[in-house]
Amino acid sequence: MRANNNRIEPNASLVELLGHRARNQPDKAAYTFLKDGEVEEASLTHAQLDLRARAIAARLQTITTPGERALLLYHAGLDFIAAFFGCLYADVVAIPTYPPKRNRTDPRFRAIAEDSQASVVLTTTEILSGLDSRLAETPELGNLHWLATDGLDLDGASGWQIPDIGGDTLAFLQYTSGSTGTPKGVMVSHENLLHNERMIQQGFGHNENTIFVGWPPLFHDMGLIGNVLQPLYVGIHCVLMSPVAFLQKPFRWLQAISRYRATTSGGPNFAYDLCVRKIAPEQRTKLDLSCWENAFNGAEPIRAETLERFSTAFASCGFRREAFFTCYGMAETTLLVSSSSKIEFPTVFPAERNELQQGRIVAAQDEKDPQYIVGCGRPWSEVRVVIVDTETFLPYPDQRVGEIWAAGPDVAQGYWGQSEETQQTFHAYLADTGEGPFLRTGDLGFLKDGELFVTGRLKDLIIIHGQNHYPQDIELTVERVVDFVKPNGCAATSITVDEQERLVMVVEANRDLIRRIKTVRKQQAPSPNEHSEQSAKARDELDRIIKTIAARAREAVAREHEISLYALAFVEPRAFPLTSSGKLQRRTCRSLFLEHKDEVAFFWHEHDETGEAEGAPDNEPSSMLAYIREHDPAPDRTRRIIHDCLVDYLKQEEHLGVDRIDPDRSFLSFGIDFLGIASIKEELERAFDRKLSLDEIHRFDTVNKLATHVALRSFTVPTETTITDWLVAKVAKLANISPKGIDTGRPFAHYGLDSTAVVGLSGELGDWLGKPLPAAIAYDYPTIDALTGYLTGPQDPGRKADGGSNGEVETARGGTEKSPPFLIPNFGG
Repeated sequence: MRANNNRIEPNASLVELLGHRARNQPDKAAYTFLKDGEVEEASLTHAQLDLRARAIAARLQTITTPGERALLLYHAGLDFIAAFFGCLYADVVAIPTYPPKRNRTDPRFRAIAEDSQASVVLTTTEILSGLDSRLAETPELGNLHWLATDGLDLDGASGWQIPDIGGDTLAFLQYTSGSTGTPKGVMVSHENLLHNERMIQQGFGHNENTIFVGWPPLFHDMGLIGNVLQPLYVGIHCVLMSPVAFLQKPFRWLQAISRYRATTSGGPNFAYDLCVRKIAPEQRTKLDLSCWENAFNGAEPIRAETLERFSTAFASCGFRREAFFTCYGMAETTLLVSSSSKIEFPTVFPAERNELQQGRIVAAQDEKDPQYIVGCGRPWSEVRVVIVDTETFLPYPDQRVGEIWAAGPDVAQGYWGQSEETQQTFHAYLADTGEGPFLRTGDLGFLKDGELFVTGRLKDLIIIHGQNHYPQDIELTVERVVDFVKPNGCAATSITVDEQERLVMVVEANRDLIRRIKTVRKQQAPSPNEHSEQSAKARDELDRIIKTIAARAREAVAREHEISLYALAFVEPRAFPLTSSGKLQRRTCRSLFLEHKDEVAFFWHEHDETGEAEGAPDNEPSSMLAYIREHDPAPDRTRRIIHDCLVDYLKQEEHLGVDRIDPDRSFLSFGIDFLGIASIKEELERAFDRKLSLDEIHRFDTVNKLATHVALRSFTVPTETTITDWLVAKVAKLANISPKGIDTGRPFAHYGLDSTAVVGLSGELGDWLGKPLPAAIAYDYPTIDALTGYLTGPQDPGRKADGGSNGEVETARGGTEKSPPFLIPNFGG
């Protein structure tokens, strides 16, 4: 099937692909990015993307040699796409990474930088300005070349040299989600990518009329390969938004599909559940989803209940249940291996549970509670899938559960710098015929009538909200914050609660804790002294210890991994499941938890901490916030209303009992995950009709702090005096001198503020004022007097102050601005 007359064949490279689009469809809109998932912020045509990529590549070619690695550190947006292709155009291996978070350390980023031996970091001026202190503290990062690609002159594109690359050239490293201790970079070639894109185009039936809408992160293979490279391969338009915009308000995703008449869009299973839960009936009346042809679902276990619920909830919007398109794949296979049919609802097989546990597939007959397994379609052409016995390496017949092995041109080259791991994972051979090599996926499944069904994981990987989490990373986090947990003394796993995956941990209790538990149990036994003061004190003390342990664990897990800890099980030391060689048996730990076996001395789950939400108010929290808009009460009253609103939110959404909520306790200590933090931000933004940053929610991380901060921001109107005072104090701190020594008429450079310090000053000023400011504003208005005058005077975008900086930074969006360059080699070294 031909997508159009300009299709690229898979014997080329992505550099040729974009060049071809730029020559033949130069003015075709390639990507549009929606700010906050709603307003068009920026767009790129094929020609514009090609020009930006050549400008970035030309600069890279002056500071790298072919084959070097570059980390891509970007927030969601089109700058990432330009940087990715800039790397390819320079024959530099791109490494997409998680966007930075100012409120936490980034062990994963450092681990990837070390493992890949990257020499360059590509980012934006804004991000770079916020990293100066962190880079100074981490020389291994500060010594890299840091290049802000939004500060490059497009005229530099003329210096680009066409690289000598082909299909087998390494294009990028896809570091698998999760592990910080032993990161694994999947080596993906141009041939891998182009072949997978051809398979996606054929399997999905994409053509010149296809329109994409996407929100998955661009550093994730679903976002990059599915929503960036596939539209380019077919030569069509893709509308993008940030994952944060979707998570804050899922309606934005479906609204964009309806607005742009998208035909292909999707995400992990949890995204469809979130839409059902969070999109109100009155919002659904505004949607027309009849255009949606491919609602793909992958990256985590697919649930039959989710497909049915979503189909029912949005049928009135024109959504057809046959539009669901289930997929299976992973980074090691570039992206996808198999997919379901476009013309019918995915296959759902009702398996008999007892037989399934034995690895046999038998259709349930009269069983009341069968295990429903959703099919992932047939493997694509040129991709071979076999189900293998993990002990004998012999292939299984149909309808037997074994490990899924895959072979074909989509299988990546291996793991970067890990020859032994590559040999074990990418070079498996069948024991009977010697056929191979195959990729060992680590997933369990079976084939039935040629269709692939995935039943679980051979390994211990935890998948929540479409993100992979390695249990050893979570275990290490808990070991660091809970004193009595010794190395190898806790196990992380997941269970299904209300059809959602939740994190649980099994912890080896020390002897003192076990003694306390047994004492309390003995005193609770029926006896004349059942309600003795001594018994009550023992129970209270045990309760305090358990809750302290749980609170520390929940806060650390939420902060470092952005997921919520649902439950803990404490087991006696000699009962903690280890092999004879001391290895942790996580599957046995999971069984201990699920079966409440005798070895478990004590259980804690989030309702023990939170209680059921007794006495929840009749009104939604938003109604209290609406009161603020309607009556404009005084600041102190506003603070109290926000306080009550946040307490109500915690009661309703997080199921916290009112007597359990300490307003001076951090949100993370309640186990609130990213979705909860995003919801708090959304509620407050709706109330005050102004933006809050996620950084603010993390900085003011208790009910009292956040209520006070928001109330003050809402009623404090900065004046010329207050802005001047703030700037004087900030510049004095940066210059390490007394505020009395600051002359508000002197340039910032007079006080030794370099480029990153001045850009950082602009960012902090914007945070304080509660509105974004241009990164270069302190160069256009280079004194305190000039900057204050601009902010408190008429807002003329064309007005510039006299005496601006003499340096110029060439911007990749065209033109020049008064700024110093932002290439900082050996930064912090």
